[in-house]
Amino acid sequence: MDISEKYWVLETANTAYTFGLNQAGYLVHCYWGKKLSDLSHYPSPAESLGWASFNGPTQVLQEEYPAYGGMCFHEPCLKITFPDGVRDVVLKFDSARQVADELVICLRDGYYPLRVELHYRTHPAYDLIERWAEVFNKGDQAFTLERAFSTQWQLPPDAQYHLTHLTGRWNDEFQIVREPLTSGTKVLESRRITSSHHHNPWFRLDDGRASETQGPVWFGGLAWSGNWKLAAEVTNFGTTRLSLGINDWDFAWRLNGGESFVTPPALAGFSDEGYGAASRKLHDFIREQVLPHGPISHKVLYNSWEATFFDVDLESQSRLAEIAAGLGVELFVMDDGWFNGRKNDAAGLGDWWPDPHKFPHGLQPLIRHVNNLGMEFGLWIEPEMVNPDSQLYRAHPDWILHFPTRPPSLGRNQCILNLARLDVQEYLLETIDRLLNENNIAFIKWDMNRNVSEPGWPDAPADPRELWVRYVQGLYRVWGELRQRHPNVIWQSCSGGGGRTDLGILRLADQVWVSDNTHPIDRLSIQAGFSLAYPANIMEAWVTDADRGKLPLAFRFHVSMCGSLGIGGDLLEWSEQERSEATDWIARYKSVRDVIQLGDLFRLAPGVIQYLGKDQKRGVVFAFQTGQTPVDAAVKIQLQGLVPDWNYEIEGFAGKHPGSLWMSRGFDGQLGQNQSMLCEISVSEA
Repeated sequence: MDISEKYWVLETANTAYTFGLNQAGYLVHCYWGKKLSDLSHYPSPAESLGWASFNGPTQVLQEEYPAYGGMCFHEPCLKITFPDGVRDVVLKFDSARQVADELVICLRDGYYPLRVELHYRTHPAYDLIERWAEVFNKGDQAFTLERAFSTQWQLPPDAQYHLTHLTGRWNDEFQIVREPLTSGTKVLESRRITSSHHHNPWFRLDDGRASETQGPVWFGGLAWSGNWKLAAEVTNFGTTRLSLGINDWDFAWRLNGGESFVTPPALAGFSDEGYGAASRKLHDFIREQVLPHGPISHKVLYNSWEATFFDVDLESQSRLAEIAAGLGVELFVMDDGWFNGRKNDAAGLGDWWPDPHKFPHGLQPLIRHVNNLGMEFGLWIEPEMVNPDSQLYRAHPDWILHFPTRPPSLGRNQCILNLARLDVQEYLLETIDRLLNENNIAFIKWDMNRNVSEPGWPDAPADPRELWVRYVQGLYRVWGELRQRHPNVIWQSCSGGGGRTDLGILRLADQVWVSDNTHPIDRLSIQAGFSLAYPANIMEAWVTDADRGKLPLAFRFHVSMCGSLGIGGDLLEWSEQERSEATDWIARYKSVRDVIQLGDLFRLAPGVIQYLGKDQKRGVVFAFQTGQTPVDAAVKIQLQGLVPDWNYEIEGFAGKHPGSLWMSRGFDGQLGQNQSMLCEISVSEA
């Protein structure tokens, strides 16, 4: 089974993915699941059987990358209109090559100068396969791409699958939905120029046999921060396929002769150890292979937004910084309101230099004060936006997304700059680069507080519908170049919360602001959904004044300690008792931060979360009781991931017992209404 036999086996540590050419020349998926002991055990490509006169062979076959052409009535990956108006693509195998961990399958159209390369890269340690496609125009005349998905994943046939996905809206992101897939096509998408609050480009599939700890699970996501589309199709022939890529809604791309179009990468994996193992594989991959700074833990930060809103100045921020430093905070972040003309949310966006009335001597006096207090300094920016009341807009009103015959819609009193334009990109690079060069800034919160409207580009060099892709490419260029120029800065992705959270933006941002909703009980469900796909170290979680006086400060801290801890309340209003307790919790968090942010996560039960260090010697358990009755309830806690024959101690519970006993018998935690518990796990003998 090598390239000469036109059958390919991609193996990871525990899984295998196979496909090959059948006798009719179709590139057919064959197997995706647990790695088998012998190559000869993998199934051969299915042959091309039709179904009466109403369906061609591709309707029955599980093609690797189907194109729109012939008798194709299912979801294709590729749709093209050629210069002569023909909208029929017929791809045939041409060649294959392999370099290290990457396999490239080359397909050609038999008549038109179209070449398609399918890229496969294995990530063996994580049981993940990465796929993308590159479409080439080898001729002289342009043709139009109308759809170019990254992949189509084929599931084992003759099973009914359940799709788990993350949905929601602003202030209510990452809500878990698990639903059966039935005959037809289930579509999830974003049309908002970001990956969006409403659906996340991540999926999980199971055939009904899986649970948190066991059973087969297929999972993955798309590394793209703009419009995307997932189409999960169940055919009438016992097959299930999931297509994933750039959204073809309102999309077109003029591919000139000699040019190519590269789709964003899609990743997917298989686990036969349930939902939890699938999450942990993806968490490890993101931390170790995706994030710019790799698997690092993040500092405890304070953000001044809720204390001062737009009324920032040297005096107010200095006083807050002094209190924050006394609590043990390591990073002080000044939020919105610091830049030129920013009196409220109706002015100033686009003018990225310190407001001369609020900071007559610039930001350096404040930054020096913060640094002298032993903290690093961070700043909020929203580079993609502009207020009509700004110097930038008055100089360049044509730089926004707009249709010339329509008045621009305002969201939060702002318009969206057209990052597809090179002049806009250069302006942002120049102004933000200057800001970072002139000031000792260690952290940037990059926000985006509205979605698209009037997606026009009057002087677009090609089809205006290319905007959807070129905007994201421009964003990646600006952010990527700033990262290269300032490699030590930690960047956070924010879009009114989790509206731009995806595997693409995480190549630029080390953290995500998960939601503007900081009510602790709401956050528990938001964070639970987030944990299905994303690791704890990227999840910025603040203790704010939401539910202050209603929920214990310990409860509020415990919720935020499940990720990268931050403080966002008005410290000027906190009592000495609250500050003292906060100081203790911050110190406690620092002692277990690496276990939480960089360890393995186990969802033991609703409201019960365990983190275990990679060496399996230290761990932390959080338990939350959010019931509406004041009656104390026993929470059964059965740990996971321990070494069975090592002895462990659980904080607050007597005895040293083997890991096997803590995992099988467990222990009971007594919690009353709106109470929480933190228990450390430590090995006493290895």
